[in-house]
Amino acid sequence: MKLSEVLVEPVITEKVNLQMERQGRYTFVVGRQANKLEVKKAVEELYGVRVAEVNTMVVPAKNKTRFTKAGLLTGRKGAYKKAVVTLAEGDTIDLFAQ
Repeated sequence: MKLSEVLVEPVITEKVNLQMERQGRYTFVVGRQANKLEVKKAVEELYGVRVAEVNTMVVPAKNKTRFTKAGLLTGRKGAYKKAVVTLAEGDTIDLFAQ
């Protein structure tokens, strides 16, 4: 798989920001076919850091409903896979640099 297919985008939430600061753990949305070895290789190549550990999980699809002027709209959010990457001691990634 290409690196762009493995790492789709970083996840930026309050919980993830706390993990980045305190534990050196970064979360990425990854391709459904990507495995832990491919994720580790992609992060090391793209960001130039050493990866200590990779945990992956598949987030299941969810039904969503909202009320509008047109009535009740229902839909479905798709499932996706995400990976939590723990970096080696002393390494960091600056996700906010432009």
